[in-house]
Amino acid sequence: MPALKRILLKLSGEALMGDDAFGINRATIVRMVQEIREVTELGVEVAVVIGGGNIFRGVAGGSVGMDRATADYMGMLATVMNSLALADTMRQEGITARVMSAIGIEQVVEPYVRPKALQYLEEGKVVVFAAGTGNPFFTTDTAAALRGAEIGAEIVLKATKVDGVYTADPKKDPNATRYARITFDEAITKNLQVLDATAFALCRDQKLPIRVFSILKPGSLKRVVMGEDEGTLVHV
Repeated sequence: MPALKRILLKLSGEALMGDDAFGINRATIVRMVQEIREVTELGVEVAVVIGGGNIFRGVAGGSVGMDRATADYMGMLATVMNSLALADTMRQEGITARVMSAIGIEQVVEPYVRPKALQYLEEGKVVVFAAGTGNPFFTTDTAAALRGAEIGAEIVLKATKVDGVYTADPKKDPNATRYARITFDEAITKNLQVLDATAFALCRDQKLPIRVFSILKPGSLKRVVMGEDEGTLVHV
């Protein structure tokens, strides 16, 4: 039996690149979707927030000197593109997904409406939240914390390239050790960059735990929902 019933999965746009410089790596997105399918087959309700770095990085040079709000809106549109790619890959893998956008582009995806999102989750559909919070100056980490709180997720799962939170950068310090569990207050005191400050504060205030784990490890998402010791749990 899974230890979790409803999760909010935060994927970075960069995670979709695989070994490519930017864009979406087909084999990588298929493997991620298969990981998601594994947990939906256990009856876990899954919502996803995805970043846009893999696409926006490709045009970032042109954004130098650009107004911050304009650049952020470009980033939001990049997340819509990623969300569409993710949902279509899910369709091909036999998963029913719905993309809901925080900014209005009804010809492409439906708008985010909380009761509708809850209905989809209860029906066993995967809900992909696109366009961040719909506001500039807020990251997709903050969107993950916000949507996670709104839908009553039990946890925010931050999928990264590193298998948890470490005492130091494991690439630079061979003696760095992984925290199995750490409190929000300890993470603040030690200045550990788990999520951005706004997202982190929101999760702490809402008593919404965060688990940081590596999406690159096969079966890691399933191990997380089964309650195994995977990654790092940040809790109240």
